Amino acid sequence: MHNDGMQSIQDLHAPSLPHAWAETQTEFHDAGLLEPQANRLAFADPEFLLRRETRGIRFQLEMLKPDLAQTEAGIEHTVVVFGSARFSDRVTAQAQLQAATLNGSEQDIAKAQTQVRNAQHYENAREFSRRVAQSCSCLPDDEKLYICTGGGPGIMEAANRGAKEAGAPSVALNIALPHEQHPNAYVTPDLSFKFHYFALRKMHFMMRAKALVAFPGGFGTLDELFEVMTLVQTRKARPVPILLFGSDYWQRLINMEVLVEEGTISKEDLKLFRYVDTPEDAWQVICDFYQLNIPKV
Repeated sequence: MHNDGMQSIQDLHAPSLPHAWAETQTEFHDAGLLEPQANRLAFADPEFLLRRETRGIRFQLEMLKPDLAQTEAGIEHTVVVFGSARFSDRVTAQAQLQAATLNGSEQDIAKAQTQVRNAQHYENAREFSRRVAQSCSCLPDDEKLYICTGGGPGIMEAANRGAKEAGAPSVALNIALPHEQHPNAYVTPDLSFKFHYFALRKMHFMMRAKALVAFPGGFGTLDELFEVMTLVQTRKARPVPILLFGSDYWQRLINMEVLVEEGTISKEDLKLFRYVDTPEDAWQVICDFYQLNIPKV
């Protein structure tokens, strides 16, 4: 029976995960480096390291490389900022609306108007991160909180941008995607890491996270948000402030009370997160949680 909601028929024997080999080929300008050569040292042979059988070794490498680099840079505590990759800053959004109004269709104008409306989230993420970075500049090195994002555009760019504008480094944990996601221009180059495995990337987000701030976003944001909430709920991770920035968006998107009413979570689980609507309130919640006595900026 044909199902219009399903994708076209797939090969049962096709691997569930994309092969690291195919993605890595796009990274090498000299294809000869990837050709199998038996006389290469095993750890210097890309073709060997990208075999299915060496996947466990790649897990270890993706765990170690960002961890060691951040430790060497003195990055021990982070504030992780999630959110849509599709939002733009206010100036860009307004320029797009002006262009659509002059030359676009009604659909283009409506899309541009949505971008203008959502530019507030970009600007709030930018201001929040600037505030965190500037406030933490007075703390001892081993107590500083650093902004950490997924390294892409949109809210991620805004957060890295705010940190840079305050003169602070920030971390990016990027992911290799079919539509190649490059690090945004505001990431600190020495702290910009790329992952093949989502699981290892998520682990790195949590390893140093002292707070999570989730701005409006799509599937990726929801995935990361509920991953963290599940880890804290099941006590696989210590409690941290989990802030849903933009209460109107989040309360329209997800009715958390339904989960309590249907008995799928306990009422206490609603205390795992808080809604916030301003950069000042978001930063204050984090300061209160850790009893940080930081001058207001």
